[in-house]
Amino acid sequence: MVAVTGDGANDAPAIRLADIGIALGQRATPAAREAADLVVTDDRIETIVDAIVEGRAMWASVRDSLAILLGGNLGEIGFTVVTGLINGGGSLNARQLLLVNLLTDILPAMAIAVRPPPTITADMLLAEGPEASLGAALTHDIYRRAAVTAGAAICAWILGRATGTLRQANTVALVALVAAQLGQTLVVRGRTPLVVGCAFVSFVALAAVVQTPGLSQFFGSSPLLPHGWMIAAGATTAATALSLLLQQW
Repeated sequence: MVAVTGDGANDAPAIRLADIGIALGQRATPAAREAADLVVTDDRIETIVDAIVEGRAMWASVRDSLAILLGGNLGEIGFTVVTGLINGGGSLNARQLLLVNLLTDILPAMAIAVRPPPTITADMLLAEGPEASLGAALTHDIYRRAAVTAGAAICAWILGRATGTLRQANTVALVALVAAQLGQTLVVRGRTPLVVGCAFVSFVALAAVVQTPGLSQFFGSSPLLPHGWMIAAGATTAATALSLLLQQW
């Protein structure tokens, strides 16, 4: 990839032919401005570096956000298929699945998409970009999140089934399915206050839906007893710890 900077009319052909043509804007001629893909209005080279860093950070955020959306959905599908084969019927109804997506996809994924990684450095960002960020790295993150999410929910469902009714087991699995995804989201961006706040709001909303009698019945759930919350908490903690461990590989 070739980038060319310039500000004169004689620079316009090279700016136009470059992969990224950059005009230094304060003294740039109209020809240079029109030929450029990017116009730097303050004529500072450092501004170009900042723009590259911000663009590379955007690809890292896109990868993390897509991994949350696609990996979480694959995990939900895996959980539904496995428990359906075990139980002979669906473990979560349509309203519950919609609730899972509302709590795990909208606020947390959007918060990650609009905020750059808090700890990433300019040197680390050299490895980012559409080819690297959306290639094997994204596929790996999707499969990892899907496996951890499905595993946590399945374990919670089996333990819930052994200690309560089918409806209670489904509710325990619902809580574990949402909480495990939120925990993994915090592993990815736990140092970003906006992400932490969105995850907290989602979990409080989940607890309110589950524990409010009329609302819980509307979603096909039942309020959980302490042991049900302990099962869900244990599965969530294990999933979050495993995700943190796998992230180091």
